[in-house]
This record gives sequence, structure tokens and C-alpha cells, in this order.
Amino acid sequence: MGGALLRYRAIAYVVGVILILLVVIGMPLKYAWDEPIVVETVGPAHGFLYMVYLIAVFDLARRTRWGLRRMLLVMLAGTIPFVSFYAERIVTRWVREPATVSG
Repeated sequence: MGGALLRYRAIAYVVGVILILLVVIGMPLKYAWDEPIVVETVGPAHGFLYMVYLIAVFDLARRTRWGLRRMLLVMLAGTIPFVSFYAERIVTRWVREPATVSG
């Protein structure tokens, strides 16, 4: 489980940083100054890495036996700037400190 969590954490950071570059730098350059170079280069990279992110989330969700709703929410976190960083912290907490079962 540690390997799956490490892979998820790494790709969550990478996807988060690239998404921020795309939205904060690339989109203003493209639409305000008609310079699409950042969007043309970073956009496809983000798309590919987001697919890797989805696979990492699916793998972690399968290993931890999350429900569909939790898995989908974590997957969506990679589409909103800055949210992937927050989700990564929450997911790490979920995996490292599983809920105690009261009996």
C-alpha cells in the first residue's frame, strides 16, 4: 500500500503544478496576449499526466477499498487548480490513519 500511496502523492503534486502553470500562466498568455505556446506545450503534458493521475487514484482506491464516490471525488481533485494539493493531504491522512471501527 505504501508504494501506491507514494505514486499517488508524486503524481498529485506534478499534476497540480502543471495545472497551475497552465491556468495561471498559459491561459492569460493565450487569451490576453495571443501567445498560445505555453498552452500548446503544457496542455498536452497535463492531459497525459492527468491520465496517469487517474490510474494512480484507481490503484490506490482499489487497494484501500474506497467507495465509488470517494474515488471519483479524488479523481476530480486533479481538475481544479490547488485542490490536488489539498486532496493529497486528505488522502494521505485517510490511508495512514484508517477509521477505527467501533464495535
